[in-house]
Amino acid sequence: MNNEKQIPGMNLDAFRESRSEDRELEKFPISVAELCERYEALFTAAVNDVLRERNLTHQTLPNHILPLLDGMKVAGPIFTIKGAKSLLVRDEMKERAQMLESIPRDHVVVWDTSDDNESAQWGEVMTMASKRRGCRGAIVDGGVRDTDRVLSQDFPVFVKYRTSNGMLGRFRITDWEIPVRIGEVDIFPGDVVFGDIDGALIIPRDIAYDVLLRAEEIVAGESELIRWVQYGMSTEEIVAKGGYF
Repeated sequence: MNNEKQIPGMNLDAFRESRSEDRELEKFPISVAELCERYEALFTAAVNDVLRERNLTHQTLPNHILPLLDGMKVAGPIFTIKGAKSLLVRDEMKERAQMLESIPRDHVVVWDTSDDNESAQWGEVMTMASKRRGCRGAIVDGGVRDTDRVLSQDFPVFVKYRTSNGMLGRFRITDWEIPVRIGEVDIFPGDVVFGDIDGALIIPRDIAYDVLLRAEEIVAGESELIRWVQYGMSTEEIVAKGGYF
């Protein structure tokens, strides 16, 4: 009798499926355009509170990623880009063109730069080309240049720094529409991003509509809370009625 224990091999199928760029995307019960517009009517703190209710406490992108202008807001399904520092210069412009032509309408670019701190991944021409595709905005864990010309196009852009350095010979795109990670957040193509003056956060696609509805409830409730304060209720009375601070 063979008493040797059989050591099972590692079954990677489920893990591989969880990281696949070919995941079947949950369909929203409303149009993508309406979903985007309704999120943009909210504010990130309300959406963040809903995610916390669901025990999702690591959905906020690093707090160095901020809008170029305080009033910028953007929401939409995510088109991911991945890149890294590189000295290689080969087929660079062809690859950038292919990437830009792949952006779906009403999506938002979310760019994982592998913590780059030198180059501008976004600029004037990138803005023009992505707007032509119907892109709603860009959130880049990296830099922007041509800032005045980007701002003149009325296109929401969130970045961590400004620089005159172009990517060529310093940085290159390695892939797009793949799962990426920025800070502590795992981000999949088709998830929803929402950004405003307080930064940006990621909403998993399969709960994005439910989170929207609950956040709208919270915003409506906060309007009532503000009225209570304006009417002169004490903080104890407000808490007793279910309010919070």
